[in-house]
Amino acid sequence: MLSKIFTATLAALTLGLSSHAAEPFMAKQDLFKVGDMGYKIFHIPGIVVTAKGSVLAWCEARKNGSDWDQIDILLRRSTDDGLTWSEAKNIVAVEGPKKKNLFALLIKNTDPNTVTYNNPVLIADKDGTVHMLFCLEYMRAFYQRSNDDGLTWSKPVEITATFESFRKDYDWKVLATGPNHSIQLRKTGRLVVPVWLSTGTGGNAHRPSVTSTVYSDDQGQTWKAGEIAVPNTEEWINPNETVAVELSDGSVMLNVRSESKAHRRLVTVSKDGATGWSKPRFDEALLEPICMGGIVRYSSDAADQKNRLLFSNPHNLEGAREKGAPEPGKSRLRQNLSIKLSYDEGQTWAVNKSIEPGWSAYSDIAVTQKGSILCFHGAAAEKHHFAGDRLTLARFNLEWLTDGKDITPEGKLSALPIMDSNASGLAIRADEAR
Repeated sequence: MLSKIFTATLAALTLGLSSHAAEPFMAKQDLFKVGDMGYKIFHIPGIVVTAKGSVLAWCEARKNGSDWDQIDILLRRSTDDGLTWSEAKNIVAVEGPKKKNLFALLIKNTDPNTVTYNNPVLIADKDGTVHMLFCLEYMRAFYQRSNDDGLTWSKPVEITATFESFRKDYDWKVLATGPNHSIQLRKTGRLVVPVWLSTGTGGNAHRPSVTSTVYSDDQGQTWKAGEIAVPNTEEWINPNETVAVELSDGSVMLNVRSESKAHRRLVTVSKDGATGWSKPRFDEALLEPICMGGIVRYSSDAADQKNRLLFSNPHNLEGAREKGAPEPGKSRLRQNLSIKLSYDEGQTWAVNKSIEPGWSAYSDIAVTQKGSILCFHGAAAEKHHFAGDRLTLARFNLEWLTDGKDITPEGKLSALPIMDSNASGLAIRADEAR
């Protein structure tokens, strides 16, 4: 009997290995457009795939456009690999009195009666929970969770006290989480969320700034502050919006936006996602026009499966975002949003492909349980100064990204992964190996 089962299994595996690779595909759809629900701007997109396979896409919905004006946090859900989506739903509301950050009131034309919810971060827990951190007026932080795949959310719990621990090293006046999705560590279950802090003394409430992380070892019940990961120096100027990914050895790599004159993304690594950060280094392959980026693991090294990381941001250093010629450390045009693929845990980037040649800005990236890649990003029909006229979802596969040449550093064709619907990791997809 065992012999028959083994023979049948081997035959099925052999048939799968000889099958053709999937056809390349790329499709786009707008999830939020200017004017929807009365909002002037949709900005700060984020996306994550839950343990149950649902896709959650969220953003800041701004009534007037400013970082400090009336801002809500909206979310849409997909249960079919990102093909169709629910209506947008406001998922954040803090009870009780609220006051504006004093820095907001210093900005011309700021309405003191508005409420600014900002910098939402979601984490898909392997147990099915979805954790969420967000900020209020860039000076208070909150935690809430969903136990039904993002349909409903718990009452927000304030965790601002966690950030008080940073004051011994950095006397912040402005705080922000993420944004984008963040991570849960595979072995320990630790939740890790990048944060940035500012003293607001640099002529702008967001500057100068440093980056760090907050983390939870008890499923979000309590949160602690990590060590400063990237300080503000003459070389590493105003590190701020940061994304995280767990490496194959269990360490955590931060990929950091900054205003450094090198115009490259900053990278630092910690064994536990909170302490002992390595000396930050500039990644020469990752251009920094001074804009948010996204990072996610596509596959993990198991059996013949290879490690793959994906990164997204505007791959461009041409043109100044403000009027005039480009200057070192000043923003460049946000355009040419591109996806990069690494086979060696971000040491090098073997693939770079544009998905939005025109104006394009903030982005986040996720992988579905069927292996589809989802890049949720700002886009526009023409050049914009701040944010575009829509948030677009690009849905494509590895075959499209690599032009059918998914070659490992050893020069071998790689098997494609598929998410195991009963686990949080990636499993081998033998029926699409090539």
